[in-house]
Parts: sequence; structure tokens; C-alpha cells
Amino acid sequence: MESIAPSFATPTPGPRGGSPQAPAPAERIEYTTTRSIEVRREVLRRQRLIAGYPPGPYVDAYKVLRTKVLQILRERGWNALAVTSPNPQAGKTVAAINLALSLALDVSQTVLLVDANLRHPSVHTAFGFTPQYGLSDYLLDDVPIERLLINPKGIGRFVVLPGHRPLPDASELLASPKMARLVDELKHRYPSRIVVFDLPHLTTADALAFAPHVDAALLVLEAGRTTHAELEEALAHLNTTPLLGTLLNKAEPGPGS
Repeated sequence: MESIAPSFATPTPGPRGGSPQAPAPAERIEYTTTRSIEVRREVLRRQRLIAGYPPGPYVDAYKVLRTKVLQILRERGWNALAVTSPNPQAGKTVAAINLALSLALDVSQTVLLVDANLRHPSVHTAFGFTPQYGLSDYLLDDVPIERLLINPKGIGRFVVLPGHRPLPDASELLASPKMARLVDELKHRYPSRIVVFDLPHLTTADALAFAPHVDAALLVLEAGRTTHAELEEALAHLNTTPLLGTLLNKAEPGPGS
């Protein structure tokens, strides 16, 4: 399909590769107003997050993705990216987190990862913590954003805005003027910040309601499971949102790769 932007592939991480370790940032940022939490590296590795892996093919795959994504974002002056998928269980949340983590390794910007899957928020689970507040509390109860942000200790230039409690009326909230104002604020408060939104899959109305708020979308496909028809339908749903590219997830490495 020539109309699709260049695709990226990430392999399934293997069982070996040395002891888990977090990537060392080139420079350390101390968070004074943002709450910092300890993260267990064994949890990161179990959740397949690159912050729990030593250098190797799995981490390198996301660095390649980061390079291509940054080239497009900088070329077009974009800084707000949504990550979604045509079908459930494609691994889009892991892909969104790992893309955000790899972007944070670049010293030229900071990264904010927003769990915008209000129906089934899970970013906090991947890091092994339970937030006191999240995006749902901002939208419903006006909890200030400053009380929601969390920095996993040891991961520089990286902040998470978790989802917290599940919301059944997620699509209405994601399409609300309040959500639009928040996205605009997150995009423009810090010029050097990239904002990555983990969205629900495209078989729900939630992602479609939110897509117009972002600059572009990255579509996560599951190797051996996402069908051509599902991809075509996803592209039709995103016809008003620029497609940054497609990422083939859970790909098994072939001979010599």
C-alpha cells in the first residue's frame, strides 16, 4: 500500500541479553515539583519496557523507530503524537511507552507520555505503580495537572500522566473542549517537549474522538494477526489525521536478522 508512511518493525524480545539495567541519560534532570517514584527494573523487563533491558536488538529497534519519528516530527514542526492500533492486543501500549522512553534518550527534548486510554488505563501498571490521581481526575474533578505528573526515577527527561480510574463515558470526555484545551496546553507549554498519547484501539469510538487533537498518529500492527481489511478500515478512520507511519509489532526475527 503505497499511501502508507514507511513502516517500522520491532522484534519480540528474547529471554537473554544480560541483567536488566535502565538506559543512562546523557544528563540528569532533577524533578522538584513533579513527583518521582521508584521503579523496579525487573518489573520493567517483565513488561518488555526498554528501560529494563541492556543494549541489544530490542532496544536498538526502538532507537531506529525514534530516529525516524524525530525526523518527521522536526521536519513538520509537530510535537503531539498518538499511538493506536486497528485491533486490540496488538501491543500498542508497550509500543507507546517504549517509543516515549527512546525519545527521552535524545538530549534535545523532554517527553510526556499521556495515558489517554480512559476506558482501560494501563501505563501505570507497566511501570509497577498505582497513581493517586490521573487524567480522569483532571477531566471530572479538576485535579491540577501538576498533581498528576510522575517521573519514574532513573529515567531522565521523561514524565508520565497516568489514567487512574476507568471511565465508561470515555469517548465523550476525550472529545470534550476541556480535553482539547489540555492537549493544547501540553503541546505549547514547553517548546522542546514531545507528547505521546497512548490511545485505545480503533474499534472503539474513543480513539476516533481524540485523533483530531494531535498532530499525527502512529499505527501499531500485530504481526500475523492484523488483517489487511483491519488496516484498510483503520486508515479510513484516520483519514483526517496525518499518519506518521506503521509499526509492525511482535515480529519474529528471520534468518540472519
